[in-house]
Amino acid sequence: MFNVEKTTKQAVEWIRDWFEQNGKDCNAVVGISGGKDSSVVAALCVAALGKERVIGVLMPNGEQSDIDCSKQLVAYLGIPNYTINVQAGVNGVLSSLENAGVELSRQTRVNLPPRVRMATLYALSQSMNGRVANTCNLSEDWVGYSTRYGDAAGDFSPLGKLTVQEVKEIGRFLRLPENLVEKAPSDGLSGKTDEDNLGFTYAMLDEYIRTGVCNDLEKKERIDRLHVMNEFKLKPIPCFEYNPEN
Repeated sequence: MFNVEKTTKQAVEWIRDWFEQNGKDCNAVVGISGGKDSSVVAALCVAALGKERVIGVLMPNGEQSDIDCSKQLVAYLGIPNYTINVQAGVNGVLSSLENAGVELSRQTRVNLPPRVRMATLYALSQSMNGRVANTCNLSEDWVGYSTRYGDAAGDFSPLGKLTVQEVKEIGRFLRLPENLVEKAPSDGLSGKTDEDNLGFTYAMLDEYIRTGVCNDLEKKERIDRLHVMNEFKLKPIPCFEYNPEN
């Protein structure tokens, strides 16, 4: 049912229209992890805006074992790029918290790097006439596999309504290097893949999202539970509705 050529063309046109309305002559700023999502987003932005208006930002946290994949992508697309190591910023915040007497949780340590990376993207964007791309896909968002105000942030989201399998198809259609399209996503911390951490495959999740079918009841229940728990991440921040007449 997925028409990759039609969808790709529509996504490119959507990006072009979005920039016309929300940042004419601005640059697309894309955090480059070396995985399929950032690769596809960067490639779509190049198709929509031209490579001179797409800025790739590599943000290792100290040593990054797969940094060569990020370098491969920006070289392949021929886009201007910057490498900004976020380790000092991450460690500075962690040290300040510990010095203040805060006992740091594992989630704090896991979620701080993507939040520092997003702050870095916005700092660069404001200095270079940019708009920040969100690189999350529908599958990740569905089960909350993203960091709020970290990788879940951004000004525009080309992949937010597309599943992992659909993103991969677009990557192949755009003739991106196969190793980037098929690279198994991981958290970069535990040595485990996203699918290991989630407890189910993206293929199973994608089928459930698109068809409502999941024959493994245990995994279906886990997907449903994660979806309900994390749905708040996709909604605007709740606001108290002040009415001076009441």
